Amino acid sequence: MNGLVIILIGIVALGAGYLFYGRWLAKKWGIDPDAKTPAYTHEDGEDYVPSSRFTVFSHQFSSIAGAGPVTGPILASVFGWVPVLLWLIIGGLFFGAVQDFGALYASVKNEGKSMGMIIEKYIGKTGRKLFMLFCWLFTLLVIAAFTDMVAGTFVGKGVDGMTAETSYANSAAASISMLFIVVAVVFGLIQKHVGKMNEVVKAVVAIALLVAMFAVGMALPICTTKSAWIYIIMAYLFLASVMPMWLLMQPRDYMTTFMLLGMIVGAVAGVIVAHPAMKLNAFNGFSITGATGTSTLFPTLFVTIACGAVSGFHSLVSSGTSSKTVSNEKDMPMIGYGAMVVESLLGIVALVVVGAVAVNGSAPEGTPFAIFSTGVAGFLEKFGVPVHVATVFMTMCVSALALTSLDSVARIGRMSFQELFYLDTTDPSEMKPWRRLLTNKYFATVITLFFGYLLTLGGYNNVWPLFGSANQLLAALVLIALAVFLKTTGRTGWTLYAPMFIMLAVTFTALVQKTIALVQNTLAGNATFLVDGLQFIVAILLMVLGVLVAFSCLKKLFGREKKAEA
Repeated sequence: MNGLVIILIGIVALGAGYLFYGRWLAKKWGIDPDAKTPAYTHEDGEDYVPSSRFTVFSHQFSSIAGAGPVTGPILASVFGWVPVLLWLIIGGLFFGAVQDFGALYASVKNEGKSMGMIIEKYIGKTGRKLFMLFCWLFTLLVIAAFTDMVAGTFVGKGVDGMTAETSYANSAAASISMLFIVVAVVFGLIQKHVGKMNEVVKAVVAIALLVAMFAVGMALPICTTKSAWIYIIMAYLFLASVMPMWLLMQPRDYMTTFMLLGMIVGAVAGVIVAHPAMKLNAFNGFSITGATGTSTLFPTLFVTIACGAVSGFHSLVSSGTSSKTVSNEKDMPMIGYGAMVVESLLGIVALVVVGAVAVNGSAPEGTPFAIFSTGVAGFLEKFGVPVHVATVFMTMCVSALALTSLDSVARIGRMSFQELFYLDTTDPSEMKPWRRLLTNKYFATVITLFFGYLLTLGGYNNVWPLFGSANQLLAALVLIALAVFLKTTGRTGWTLYAPMFIMLAVTFTALVQKTIALVQNTLAGNATFLVDGLQFIVAILLMVLGVLVAFSCLKKLFGREKKAEA
């Protein structure tokens, strides 16, 4: 089939889902455009900051559109392009977008509280503690996987067989990323000083800054080793975790969104011009044998493609940061449901790109990032863009995908650790010294990044399967919690039942398989503690916590409870 036809099918299906199903959910749940949002009622200049609809959308989209929508579809293409396309569309519309929108909605309706605090209100304190511990462990996996991935994208030397062209592209992309941090702070200060900027002027300034950073970064590439980049990224994550939202993350995500949307538009335009044939096989069967062993369609496909279909991490962004900046409830469908729809489209674009460069019905050799970057760069060349410029641009884009998720998850990890030790007050003066230390944002950030760094030592390839399983289990738990919230407050929640039970089946199957694989590796004498040992401990903890949280939520969901207000 022609790649352009596949993208058009995706656009029509996703657009229809947003216009009809997304709006139907908003109508059923209830949107009050006159209500004061938490961004106003709790405004503090750091986390609670009233922002325009597109600013919040840009933060939401940039944060959730990590490496997943590119990596997942390319890895899962071994099963064929048809199951990948179906899961991206069905999962995106009826699983992922519902979860993202639901988490944002529930948080805005509950004073901008995180999912953990919402669980405490509607399920109980024990459920909240268990959920927050699960979330914190999950953020460690995200930090480990994405830090290793970004550092690998930035590395300019110390890798055997690296060509001069690849070294330059990686180093230039790294330089642009570092400029991004500095310029984002300057952009944030300008907005704070000027006040509310006209959206058109704001967009023009952001695009101009992007062009300038791109030019300077290409002229002054930063070339260093992967280990050095890991330390640099960790230092950046510390700053992103403790600095006010308006000063770094919001302006960075705002500018990043234009770049990512430009990448999607460029890829789609390239497909329109080249209209490449889909060279992947349509379906390769329910069981695939490869270099790493045998994989089955269930649960592998549904765990491999997380971002782009459904991802528990998204709910942490919706309820952890985005909900605290929404200015009007009527903006929520576009931010929660709409950002997920655009991410699903990115996943479909990634599928078409790998299909265009496939060899003998399968994806070519190389990392998903390298395959995607090379494919889209080839499309951009058709518009007369020099190959080295296109390669740097795409390398920058794919690293930005992961880096914008990284800074959000580091902040969410810090907040999750703090919430583990909060009681009825968040006022440090009313806490005992040890609790005051554990809830200190600087201490919580250091602890979170330290354990994330230890897991990074295992490498991206080792962490990703466990991350994928934990991510989808988190999605299942959030869907159950949202169903409880909707039922307790007298809203329509039955639409969440099928997604939550399906995801529970998928994730527990995948976690059991991963645990068995780790045990077999240990028995074979091929295991090391910092890789297999830590992952085994985390896998067991995730399964136990998942069972406990799911049990307490399901008990509340299907028990008889009086209606609450929200």
